[in-house]
Amino acid sequence: MSHAMTPPWFAKRQMMAMAGRRGRRGWGYDPRGGFPMGPGPFYGGRPKVSRGDVRAAILHLLAEAPMHGYQIMQEISERSDGIWQPSPGSVYPTLQQLEDEGLVHADERKGKKTYTLTDEGKAKVESEHEAPPWERFGSEAHDGLHALREVGFQVGAAVMQVARAGSEAQMTKTREILEEARRKIYQILGEEGQATDDGSEG
Repeated sequence: MSHAMTPPWFAKRQMMAMAGRRGRRGWGYDPRGGFPMGPGPFYGGRPKVSRGDVRAAILHLLAEAPMHGYQIMQEISERSDGIWQPSPGSVYPTLQQLEDEGLVHADERKGKKTYTLTDEGKAKVESEHEAPPWERFGSEAHDGLHALREVGFQVGAAVMQVARAGSEAQMTKTREILEEARRKIYQILGEEGQATDDGSEG
């Protein structure tokens, strides 16, 4: 009996959907077992974002075009490649504060507010000359994390293919390979930690 091969992109989509069902906190590695599946703990924890970062990001985005709250959250996520995913609890109170300060104007239509910079808000953005905060998440270090995540997706797609179409012997061999890979990864982490400890003792 022949089995159709699962395209890697479809397997990736399935993995992302499975990760999303684990909870609403974002994708990541489940310590009870599983593959790294996207933004979240796989990046070494949530990025350090202050209230000032949310404020600056909103002002930069609204300087480009009027947006509603959900658009702002989407734009921040996309521009940080998914590393920074602001919550409604951080975005909407900041928008309200900016509106109270006279930097933002909200225009409500059909129950949805669209936010626009006032003249004072535009002047503030132009006077500060600061780079958008999401640019901090585009460093070479995060490029390495993206590459590592992509390999994780590819391995996960291959494992799913074995699970769907592999023989018992192939599944056994795949499990052995994964167990060996896991041991080697932890060994690398252990060696790195030992090297750090040795250096600190000197």
